Amino acid sequence: MSTFALIHGAGVGGGWFWHLVEAELQALGHTTAAPTLWNGDESETLSSYADAVIDLVGTPDELIVVAHSFGGFTAPLIAERIPTAGLVYVTAMVPQPGESPDDWWTNTGFSEAVRIQAARDGGLTGSGDYFHDVPKHLADQVPDREPSPPSNTAYYEPWPLDAHPAVPTRYILCTEDRLFPADFQRQFVRDRLGITPDEITSGHAPALSRPVELAAMLDGFRFLPESTSGR
Repeated sequence: MSTFALIHGAGVGGGWFWHLVEAELQALGHTTAAPTLWNGDESETLSSYADAVIDLVGTPDELIVVAHSFGGFTAPLIAERIPTAGLVYVTAMVPQPGESPDDWWTNTGFSEAVRIQAARDGGLTGSGDYFHDVPKHLADQVPDREPSPPSNTAYYEPWPLDAHPAVPTRYILCTEDRLFPADFQRQFVRDRLGITPDEITSGHAPALSRPVELAAMLDGFRFLPESTSGR
């Protein structure tokens, strides 16, 4: 059985975002950790967030690091520092060496991709409705559970690695995502990881809208050499 370190993104309720997926994975015999990483300390860096996760999980026999959205800037730092069996991005930002989270949006062509998709779907993409397929009783809890935003230090600092860690890597694309359009994700995943993403029918918050299906995907991944990205 594996230990899953689950890294939250922004605007989804911190570590609570993963609670339904944690329950599913634990029922399958896995161990999980889903810390809330941001506490309002403006001195904290992306590396600080990685350190907090490492301090929590230690060095388990089989660690799978899973990142949602902004968590994509932290997860590979963990995989670089401690033995990691697999790295999974879930509709997540994939960084390049020296790129800050602030620069990522321009570098990936995000704004143009949103404009194109919004023209196709009548403005749903880019509308800010990222919980459209999440049960209302869960979506209503997000504002009260959301931690302080990531620090400005973390948001504007260059990503510190020279390359993506040489760890078996998968990417889960959410086909109904109104933040990161599906075609946009397919392109930057090919460009940055050199792999074809797996897909789930979900908006931007699959851990809340499709927890059973998402947990089954995570449980079912087999991290073989051909899924490795060394870019």
